[in-house]
Amino acid sequence: MDLKNRAKELKRDVPAVFMALTYKPPKGEKGIQWYVKTLAALTVAYALSPVDLIPDFIPVLGYVDDVIILPSLIALVIKLIPLKVMNICRKRAETMWMEGKHKRWYYALPIVTIWAVVALLILRIVL
Repeated sequence: MDLKNRAKELKRDVPAVFMALTYKPPKGEKGIQWYVKTLAALTVAYALSPVDLIPDFIPVLGYVDDVIILPSLIALVIKLIPLKVMNICRKRAETMWMEGKHKRWYYALPIVTIWAVVALLILRIVL
């Protein structure tokens, strides 16, 4: 698989993983385990976060998280989510998310809040 197709899949899979967090299984069907939801939430938060594990200004290593860590996390989460659920979430991501219905600013609130608290704690320590 070439890099361009993999990047397109990654662009679709991040919203699909996000949608898997809110997936409600039909009665009698198995849902997603709590630890998979936790890992999925951390993966989506990391994907949307402006702060990287390894800062981008470090030559070569700065892009390791963008090229290796994030795709690996997403691949792991996708393997842990049942295939049937992932296929449903991918279809939703292709239709609803990619058509622009995701442009709700309040989805960013948890991430902004977390980084604001981190920044305040750092300022408190420094000052």
